[in-house]
Amino acid sequence: MSKYLPIMLDVEGRRVVVVGGGAVAARKAAPLLDAGAELAVISPSLSGPLAAMADQGRLEWISRPYAPGDLQGAVLVYAASDDRAVNEAVAGEARRLGLPCNVASHAEAGSFITPGVLRRGRLTVAVSTSGAGPSAAAEITQRIAGLLGEEYEPYLDFLHELRTEIKRLVPDAETRGRLLRRLAKLPVLQEMQQGSFIPWTPQEIEAWVAGNREE
Repeated sequence: MSKYLPIMLDVEGRRVVVVGGGAVAARKAAPLLDAGAELAVISPSLSGPLAAMADQGRLEWISRPYAPGDLQGAVLVYAASDDRAVNEAVAGEARRLGLPCNVASHAEAGSFITPGVLRRGRLTVAVSTSGAGPSAAAEITQRIAGLLGEEYEPYLDFLHELRTEIKRLVPDAETRGRLLRRLAKLPVLQEMQQGSFIPWTPQEIEAWVAGNREE
């Protein structure tokens, strides 16, 4: 069994190539665009969703079959055509260029697989069955969604806001670390789950930081 390394990759403003224009390619394209990638789709034709993305200027459509050299300048590659031989050719070029490549038709030909993903604002949870079954990964992701409610989005926004203020107001690393540990123990998530949380004002945030700086 292959053991995959979980990783969160920043592709904002970076070129990603998807070879293929069908439904599978569209499923690959959507999260890449959400992540801010500069997406190029290589295919003689596009499915409805991809055509709409192209018409909106959200991606570059290279209207022809894949050709060697098409992966130059990319940081990530998806071989998502309905032709196994084309996908293998794409994967081969990606290997030669040292580029991570996902192969939709047979995952073992690529170097990474795409997990099931649950998002709650800043929270991202990825679920992989190491290729055992996409449907199982989708079911597990749905179960996790039932455990991690919508309140996690404002909760993590709250933590981010306070962490930012702590870093701004407290120059000493040891004191910052102590404050961040105390921040993690605040019952804010429970209050949000119960509907009793009242957003903190900037003055309340500064007062909390000042009152918790000492041991």
